Amino acid sequence: MNRWSAETIAAAAGGELLRDAPEQRTDAGPGPERVTVDSRDAGPGALFVGLPGERVHGGEFVAQALAAGAWGVLTDLDHAYPAGSGTQAGTGAIIAAADPLASLQRLASAWRRQLGARVVGVTGSTGKTTTKDLLAALLAPHRRIAASRANFNTELGLPLELLAAPAGTEVVVLEMGMRGAGQIAELARIADPDVGVIVSIGPVHLEMLGTLRAIAAAKAELIAALPAGATAVVPAHEPLLGPHLRSDLNTVTFGPGGDVTLVTASDTETDEHVEIDAAGERISLEVSFAQAHLRRNLLAAVAAARALGVTPRGAVDFTPGAGRGRRVQLPQDVLLIDDCYNANPMSMRAALDDLAATAARLQARRRVAVLGDMLELGPGAAAFHVQLGARAATAADLLVTVGPLAATIGAGFPGERHHVADARAAAELVPNLLAAGDVVLVKASLGVGLRAVCDALTAPLPRRQSV
Repeated sequence: MNRWSAETIAAAAGGELLRDAPEQRTDAGPGPERVTVDSRDAGPGALFVGLPGERVHGGEFVAQALAAGAWGVLTDLDHAYPAGSGTQAGTGAIIAAADPLASLQRLASAWRRQLGARVVGVTGSTGKTTTKDLLAALLAPHRRIAASRANFNTELGLPLELLAAPAGTEVVVLEMGMRGAGQIAELARIADPDVGVIVSIGPVHLEMLGTLRAIAAAKAELIAALPAGATAVVPAHEPLLGPHLRSDLNTVTFGPGGDVTLVTASDTETDEHVEIDAAGERISLEVSFAQAHLRRNLLAAVAAARALGVTPRGAVDFTPGAGRGRRVQLPQDVLLIDDCYNANPMSMRAALDDLAATAARLQARRRVAVLGDMLELGPGAAAFHVQLGARAATAADLLVTVGPLAATIGAGFPGERHHVADARAAAELVPNLLAAGDVVLVKASLGVGLRAVCDALTAPLPRRQSV
């Protein structure tokens, strides 16, 4: 946005310009280089947006941001008008808005229109982050792209990612998360996507939505938001999405029996060769992962890429991020599957399948599963954990459960099992249970904090005990 003046930005945000920015002396343009809601990042070139928070209002840091040399600030009337009185330090622009979050979202929508880029929205109960990252990897050799980071997938994170896309971007890939009904629709209004991808429908956020049907309807808000003639990418034979499909869209299905399917794949952990059939066109890819759920996500990404006019070929530069199934080789030939970022019944089953398959490929000594509570599952939470126990019994040789809900996973487990109350106790226990040649999976909902277990396993040797 560095070519936009303060007046243009205020108008796009629906705010009032109380003080203009000083004239720029460089060829960068009159506008800001970036937008931030973190006052610690509000230095030169930044537009700082002061938002209300749980404990403190970001508008209280307006003076600090201006003193640090911020290009300008955008906040509500109560915090901005004192700034307009001349009591604030610095010389940056000051923009006041009744609702600064809504103004941030309006500004992001305006920038999306200015970019003229194609926009892809990616949502799903599981797999949306890896599908987003896979799609970005497929597109990068062919288009100038921008993709949302990590979990910047909310009503705050998504507009920030749109605003971070530089001029000249041709495709923006945005992850869309939700906790309840109406939230995907809100994100779609901001992003105005040309392609919508729904990766999966499963029992996530049942605490808020109650039923799988309601979850599907919430995810399908992305389908409803697409303009006529756009492309919707959905799982093949997903009955819960059937009522939400539209005849005026190009609907592409992926997975067994769909338009985009996996034909063949080698069965090694590295240099994986994958053959995909995309509506009769054969696509050959080389990837560095063998997990079945990642291959499925790859199919969704291929379908979305083709909707943008890109047919990917060759090597795919993708590695799962920390906490999302990343492989970490530990001393004594122990392999850690770091999948601790989040968990639900679907992703737990997929992770246990991956543990069993990986151990078989590597001829591992033991399959070790460290499983914590799955949160936000509503009244049926206990039943989901009990059901998971049956899969754990066939996929693991040693089981460690963490948290009150996860305790039931171990009921009837035939092998060695341990239960601890929390992540701290698990981090103390697990390193001492492992032996040479083990494969260990660590997975739970983010709130359980099993990152502590992965950190304990990957800590330098002097800090760890070994078997």
